[in-house]
Amino acid sequence: MTLTISVIGTGYLGATHAACMAELGYAVVGVDTDPAKIADLSDGRLPFYEPGLPELILAHTSAGALRFTTEVAEAADADVHFLCVGTPQRPDGLGADTSHVRAAVAGLVPHLRRDALIVGKSTVPVGTAHELQDLADSLAPEGVRVEIAWNPEFLREGRSVEDTLRPDRLVFGVASDAAERSLRAVYERVLGAGTPLVVSDLVSAELVKVSANAFLATKISFINAVAELCEATGGDVTAVSEALGHDARIGHAFLKAGLGFGGGCLPKDIRAMMARAGELGVDQALTFLREVDDINMRRRHRVVELATEEVGGSLLGRRVAVLGAAFKPLTDDVRDSPALNVAAQLQLRGAGVRVYDPQAIDNARAVFPTLTYADSAAEALADADLVLLLTEWSEFLELDPEQVGGLVAQRRVIDGRNALDTDGWRRAGWSYRGLGRPRMEPIVEPAAPEPVLAG
Repeated sequence: MTLTISVIGTGYLGATHAACMAELGYAVVGVDTDPAKIADLSDGRLPFYEPGLPELILAHTSAGALRFTTEVAEAADADVHFLCVGTPQRPDGLGADTSHVRAAVAGLVPHLRRDALIVGKSTVPVGTAHELQDLADSLAPEGVRVEIAWNPEFLREGRSVEDTLRPDRLVFGVASDAAERSLRAVYERVLGAGTPLVVSDLVSAELVKVSANAFLATKISFINAVAELCEATGGDVTAVSEALGHDARIGHAFLKAGLGFGGGCLPKDIRAMMARAGELGVDQALTFLREVDDINMRRRHRVVELATEEVGGSLLGRRVAVLGAAFKPLTDDVRDSPALNVAAQLQLRGAGVRVYDPQAIDNARAVFPTLTYADSAAEALADADLVLLLTEWSEFLELDPEQVGGLVAQRRVIDGRNALDTDGWRRAGWSYRGLGRPRMEPIVEPAAPEPVLAG
């Protein structure tokens, strides 16, 4: 018998999960309260940029394996229900807003006509699953037993399809053997391919995702703290990072100094974890995570300081090209984007800022409408006194520094991601400044010696 799956919430996580469940061979219904979103998804259109996902959705909606609806009652007969609604940061800046998760459970449970497994995938504060179990128990129709399980997601924007179909691990937070068996059945093909599985209690499963993001954020902030030391002493953080990464206990991943992290996950999750640690009285964790966050935010201010230094102490009237608006490449996500934060700070100091990004311009314009946006890298670079690389799209890394040099007024670049070919740009006459690295002047090749004529 083919399992039927419902996915409640069809944003980034939900749309990806629904499409991938269909790819695994299940009949899937995706539910959302937004009619416009449902209409777009039904036609294979996405309100966000994610490589490979539109094609996957279109293939399975066309084949009839995947459909979308605004009616949660249409999901009531599914074998397994996945909760994929958002848990945004609360207006106070700390803690996660779980109202959408509670609303999803409250909306689904009264429609159930048989025992059901509801599996949370959203990132939530520890203790949420038990609260949802109490809520489900209070709303379940007579004779219907509802069980809450947790299966945290570990998606990377730009690689979400791959991360769902071929994850580096699966985590099942369950309270019964029956729930574990159901999840093993859902992920039979994934587990059969050798994916590691960790089975835990609900609380541990909730902690896995926020702990993973907090650790990744910590690793980024650690190397950026080292970058601060390098800037104070004249060291080069790229050499330090390279040496550290060869230690198998440390590794190179997330050990690249630069502008720091942003997006809708790492900043939100560490702040939510800080808030929960404070509520639970775990003050050491609160203090530790606060410093991780503070180091990350200092890197943005440091780029603004470097930009000011590079143009002689004042940004007033200076033309600055900002390459990048998304918080990282392969996405159009500008939530808590370091690049846009820096661009806005430069503008506040009087610079004429032009921003270009291959995918995120529309989203950037919605968040920062007062910035000036370019339709191409060439347009952003025209007559610039300073160039800032703030999102490491391959389009920017492949720019010809000699050709680009003919567009700008001054060949000065700040590499906010330490991603450019440093010597290549310097040989093309550019002064180069990276984060955690000494300032580097253009490389001037020695003139060829005059030939010595015999006689």
